[in-house]
Amino acid sequence: MAFAFFALALPACQSSQTDKAAIEAELVSILDAQDEAWSAGDIDAFMQSYWKSPELRFASGGKVSRGWEATRDGYYTRYPNPDIMGKLLTDGYEVDVLSSDAAIVHGSWKLERDGEPASGLYTLVFKKIGGEWVITSDTTTSAN
Repeated sequence: MAFAFFALALPACQSSQTDKAAIEAELVSILDAQDEAWSAGDIDAFMQSYWKSPELRFASGGKVSRGWEATRDGYYTRYPNPDIMGKLLTDGYEVDVLSSDAAIVHGSWKLERDGEPASGLYTLVFKKIGGEWVITSDTTTSAN
């Protein structure tokens, strides 16, 4: 009887691990696309991964802002041209898949640019909304 239970539970467990691996790969792909967009100086493309909602939460520098437009506008204010944006490198991904439609990603970021490089850490909350993974909350810290 115990063998039968184990045999039935094993495929579900394997499927769950496969699903988690697929979600992790999808989220890392989104982060890679963000790195490429940022490094190309394209804030609008970078922002495509964020939830287009007034409920989007962005926390950095001890302040919290709300909304997709406010987050995008903040990026344009802080990074008015590609030289200041530099090349974005993110790594050290720690992906915690909470469910089939929610995950948390921790990682580090680094801007390579002339003059003053910058680096820090981030925590992103991803949710699958309307069939798409989007960032609903971003907490970014700076080491500089």
